[in-house]
Amino acid sequence: MVLSALGKNELKQMLSELITRYEGLKSQNLNLDMSRGRPCTEQLNLSDPMMENLFRDYGFKSESGTDCRNYGLIDGIPEAKRLFAELLGVSENEIILGGNSSLNMMYDAIARAMSFGVYGSREPWGRKPIKFLCPSPGYDRHFAITELFGIEMITVKMNPDGPDMDTVERLSAEDESIKGIWCVPKYSNPDGITYSDTVVRRFAAMKTKAPDFRIFWDNAYVVHHLTDEPDELLNIMDECKKAGNPDRVFIFSSTSKITYPGAGIAMLAASQNNIQLIKKQLSIQTIGPDKINQLRHTLFLKSVQGIKEHMKKHAAILKPKFDTVLGILESELGGKGIAEWNSPKGGYFISLNTLPGCATAAVKMAKEAGVVITPAGATYPYGHDPEDRNIRLAPTLPPIDELKKAMELFTVCVQIVSIKKLLGELNR
Repeated sequence: MVLSALGKNELKQMLSELITRYEGLKSQNLNLDMSRGRPCTEQLNLSDPMMENLFRDYGFKSESGTDCRNYGLIDGIPEAKRLFAELLGVSENEIILGGNSSLNMMYDAIARAMSFGVYGSREPWGRKPIKFLCPSPGYDRHFAITELFGIEMITVKMNPDGPDMDTVERLSAEDESIKGIWCVPKYSNPDGITYSDTVVRRFAAMKTKAPDFRIFWDNAYVVHHLTDEPDELLNIMDECKKAGNPDRVFIFSSTSKITYPGAGIAMLAASQNNIQLIKKQLSIQTIGPDKINQLRHTLFLKSVQGIKEHMKKHAAILKPKFDTVLGILESELGGKGIAEWNSPKGGYFISLNTLPGCATAAVKMAKEAGVVITPAGATYPYGHDPEDRNIRLAPTLPPIDELKKAMELFTVCVQIVSIKKLLGELNR
């Protein structure tokens, strides 16, 4: 039943029924949060065996002989580097392991570039006004870092196979002030898109006017699958080498949603030229990362296959939640012509698009009734969605019974706002 095909009286009758339903849900004094992609308690519990005495049979020494309780190994212990290099498809001398936050490593990478430039820079990025390309909808924290450093953000639309590469290639080739681009290439935040092989190859081979252009490749969901037929992502490092641009990419990832968000391991992979320069700069900033945590992770996860088996346990917890949200979206909004959404094979989000001009009002209505959704516009640079359509849903944290209540309320809000839009009565 496409709502735009209904008469005015039919829409008003439907609106009245929905408002009654909304008020009933609001009277339940809900207090539910779907605003961020946080692991739930059941997921965190999966890694608790890591906190047991795994050192009993191993001691505190790395395979290199380094006592992990002491200073040293600024780029990480060798066994952890080997494990996570294999996970990301790079060599052991192309990776640096850090603390628990890949976002921290991204922030530091921007800060270093602004102060000192990157490998191949003629001068620090901060000497002149610079710009970044921002595929959108995208990750709000990427945009927050960029805005904090005063970097101008240029919105690039997302296609079903990744960023609009015609725009990316054209802008990068004609403007030397464009120094980089943010990418979440696998199960993108929030659309759940995995970049096609063609997109990856175009990124690797494209001409850039800035010789020190960098792709910030945030591979946050590298093993975060929801199905037994996961998406495959082409190796960007290999493609950059083939294209003669080995220094172009910074790859970021972490175990934040594999083990513990607050006590995981972040990683940065790049060419040896990049890594050598970054290590030199890091040697001034720190005397070394938390090597005990790196050793603990390595002993617990053991291998890439061990990581994959561990992530199947995560999927068993998360897939029913995604199925619940998708089922309610279909039952409440399907076929009405007022919303469209993705059905991702992995990652942490579901991206929903309303009718133009409706997202802010729907999120506001939900919040007033006790359900917190990511603010409309957050998935665009400067928090401004030009069409006011995109809403990011994060199903991972709430229990399923709470998800059902939250999604019922949210979909009622979308319907109310959409009908008001069709009737010309929407005041945002």
